[in-house]
Amino acid sequence: MVELQLQSALTCPECGHQATETMPTTACQFFYDCRGCGTVLRPKAGDCCVFCSYGTAPCPPIQQRAPCCG
Repeated sequence: MVELQLQSALTCPECGHQATETMPTTACQFFYDCRGCGTVLRPKAGDCCVFCSYGTAPCPPIQQRAPCCG
């Protein structure tokens, strides 16, 4: 059993602002509003959620090597 990391620091590609957020375990997060500049972050092509694209840890399903919501 893999111990899940539920905290991930998201970094905005526009302004560089970082915010540590708790990842949902029952759904993917497709959008995130940057608190620094207001840019709406969306997953990069091929990623299932904003945590996989801009976070320090991938989302829980990816950590468990399970299918993601996307």
